[in-house]
Amino acid sequence: MPRKSKVSRNDYCQFLLSSQTNFTLTYCAEHVAEISHDAYNSYLRRDKLTPSLVWEHASCEIIFSENGFIVFDDSVLDKSSAEAIELCRWQYSGNAKDVINGIGVVNAVYVNPETNQFWVFDYRIYAPDFDGKTKLDHLIDMLRNAIFQKSLLFKGVLMDAWYATHKIMLTIDEWKKLFYCPIKSNRLVSEVNQKYHHMPVENLQWDDDSLSSGKTIHINKFPNNFHVKLFRITMSSHRTDFVVTNDKAQLNLEAVQEVYGCRWKVEEFHREIKQITGVEKCQCRKHRIQRNHIACSYLVWLKLKSIAYKTKQTIYQLKQGLLKQYMINELKNPSIKFGFA
Repeated sequence: MPRKSKVSRNDYCQFLLSSQTNFTLTYCAEHVAEISHDAYNSYLRRDKLTPSLVWEHASCEIIFSENGFIVFDDSVLDKSSAEAIELCRWQYSGNAKDVINGIGVVNAVYVNPETNQFWVFDYRIYAPDFDGKTKLDHLIDMLRNAIFQKSLLFKGVLMDAWYATHKIMLTIDEWKKLFYCPIKSNRLVSEVNQKYHHMPVENLQWDDDSLSSGKTIHINKFPNNFHVKLFRITMSSHRTDFVVTNDKAQLNLEAVQEVYGCRWKVEEFHREIKQITGVEKCQCRKHRIQRNHIACSYLVWLKLKSIAYKTKQTIYQLKQGLLKQYMINELKNPSIKFGFA
């Protein structure tokens, strides 16, 4: 059979969706008789997939809500075993709890707290050597785009302590959105009624009333009239989080805990896309191939998530279910029979 000279986006995405553990181009070509390894490599060099493609597909799937949240967080695609990949740089990985060689990606995930569902709708690759942008710049770019170009329906923004900066919190407030985010225990704050006597947030005194309804505080170096609500959330016997919000009318700790819990949806996304799509597994050196591979991995995740929600399955059940008929056939008529003479 003659081999195809060209590969489409659908061809490559189908490979990422179908493969279970090996996501190399060599492995792909070994299982498609009519398409060569070079054809896949040529496609990934030729195409130019961007985050707008993810939004094109996600916009048809997202169930929007006036109470929705956008969650921002970054993840590092581990490339520790590879060398000379153009987008790689040494950076801290929260998953590895160490500095590793990898590709940083800042993600934007939409969470509908009413349905308990979430979708990735935008991302940016952290590559300051290419575009000069920090992760904070990428967050602001995606938020601006979500509000003023995409006109997303959502209530507020969730992020971790690393993004809880002066610029980002003031920008969110200026754009008339709420934010809920943890701050580090050594962040200097002052209760409003103490004339800005700043101290580490962990040194504040709490009574029953402030524990249940929060404190109104000023964060050091913020404008004098910019006050936020602070809540103390006990996560475990060894961990306490301090969460701030510009929703000054918020008086309910349980409501804050519920909102704060939505932030973990982005961690679910990071785990699923790494375990299901092979987003970390491409070893090609050229940045264009890496960018296209990442984009295709996001499209595959969106497709599987869409089916999972419609069929009330998990994304893992769908992926592993591809092997179901194989197991039935092998147990009924094994290709290699076990037994000793």
